Amino acid sequence: MAGTRSSANKAKIARRVVEVLEFFDEDHPEATVMDIVRRYDRPQSSTSELLSSLVELGLLQKDPHARSYRPTVRAAMLGAATQQEAVRDGKLLRLLDRLASQTGLPVLLVSMVGLDAQIVATRRGSNERLRRCGGLNGGTREPLTRSAAGLMLLSTLREEQRAPVLRRLNSEASDEAKFSPSEMSNRIAQAAQDGIAAFQAGFGTREQMLAALLPGQPDEEPLVACVVMDRPEQREALSQCLRDAIHSLIADPRSDNVERLATAA
Repeated sequence: MAGTRSSANKAKIARRVVEVLEFFDEDHPEATVMDIVRRYDRPQSSTSELLSSLVELGLLQKDPHARSYRPTVRAAMLGAATQQEAVRDGKLLRLLDRLASQTGLPVLLVSMVGLDAQIVATRRGSNERLRRCGGLNGGTREPLTRSAAGLMLLSTLREEQRAPVLRRLNSEASDEAKFSPSEMSNRIAQAAQDGIAAFQAGFGTREQMLAALLPGQPDEEPLVACVVMDRPEQREALSQCLRDAIHSLIADPRSDNVERLATAA
């Protein structure tokens, strides 16, 4: 019994460490203890102790005057050496930055964790209405069938794998989230054929999303780039913008070199 409680406590601490690191983004480059407490509804005393421990580990830096914290270079570099080239050289982040700058809309990088789609990184863009969408935060996850990103991730599964996954997702869904497996399978097949999915954005929003697979990713860890649409009539233009950005920065490394040289010049 004591061993079970100890394991549960360790898992809780690990989760809270990740939550702290995921809090920091373009809108939150710094955080106070109370910022973390309010976001995750955590006790103030244990949150303060956790942040102090992360400072000791060199993962956070504390501003003694503002009493705020920010991630260190060590936090940013953890695990980077073992990642694919597009992560190590910053191409994926440049892709998000480019799309957010060109469209002004929220842009997401999404991966698959079990039967969920999970936001890896986000750029909120300049659209004031969509910037307020609260669920578009790093780490947020939900079942694959609830977003365009999830449909594209499901399209990477072989048909014999996909059918049982859809059955399981449907059986575990709440009554209002249930779907027709055959219709969902057709939607996924269409997305795979088009190379892009247009469907609901999910992640707690009522918006629509465009999602496209990134080429050259490991089979066991596919990644999807997504743009949250402001209006349905944007679909054609945004689809082309998404495809062009992926081709320029991910699919064609020569275009990336040309773009960087042009920027430097």
